[in-house]
Amino acid sequence: MSCIPPLSGIKTILAIAWLLSTTCGLHAQVIELPQRGFCAHRGAMATHPENTLPAFLEAIRVGAHMIEFDVLFTKDSALVLMHDAGVDRTTNGSGAVADLTLAELKQLDAGSWKDAAFAGTQIPTLEEALEVMPRNIWLNIHLRGGKELGKRVARLLEAKGRAHQAFLAVQEAARIGARTESESVLVCNMERQTGGADYVAATIAMDADFIQLRGAIRPDFRDYARVLHEKGIRVNYFGTDDPAVFRVLFAQGIDFPLVNDIAAAQKTAADFGLQPVQPVY
Repeated sequence: MSCIPPLSGIKTILAIAWLLSTTCGLHAQVIELPQRGFCAHRGAMATHPENTLPAFLEAIRVGAHMIEFDVLFTKDSALVLMHDAGVDRTTNGSGAVADLTLAELKQLDAGSWKDAAFAGTQIPTLEEALEVMPRNIWLNIHLRGGKELGKRVARLLEAKGRAHQAFLAVQEAARIGARTESESVLVCNMERQTGGADYVAATIAMDADFIQLRGAIRPDFRDYARVLHEKGIRVNYFGTDDPAVFRVLFAQGIDFPLVNDIAAAQKTAADFGLQPVQPVY
């Protein structure tokens, strides 16, 4: 009896071998994330309606290193992107997000308030936002809620394979909720306290991955950044669009300034040794 498998069997073996090699290659792929750069606050919010897909796509187009956006619950527990507790400022509707269902929110125009060119833009869900994001930029997800919101978002990030790049900007309840779902979920400490040395110490104590400084730029920011970097903690700063301030921040060791006008900030990137991100999906 011949030990050579039939042609159909050979094809099957080759197909399985190709599939295994391809799968292993994907798992072996190393996604390099930016060491520092500019964070698009709520997307390209200076020129596009904040926290919407057009704002994110514009930030991606100009090579943002990080994109920040806000997540909260609807009445029916959907995860949607909105900075305010209510929809009045950024849509043609009114009322609290928590009092409206996802279906009701999807009927609202979230673009015309910014410019008629964005008429009909919808409020996106977190899942819709993740679908357009490259895998090689940081996702700065500000949770506007407590423990249950932290649990739900952490669970979704794990399911969507985004845990390597997404971090949750949280206060204590949301952090605890997120860590019950994933011990390795990345977090940014948003329990600001005084914004001084005690905030830095608390960030280190909770084993956070990011911190967000804000307000007046002080000489001790340099010392804070040094101590935080020794612990592997990256430093964000909210917020400015002033290139002169960028220079001061980067000199002090700040990793990611949050900016409203990401397109303008990126025009200065080369001055600070930064390259726009070429998106990888």
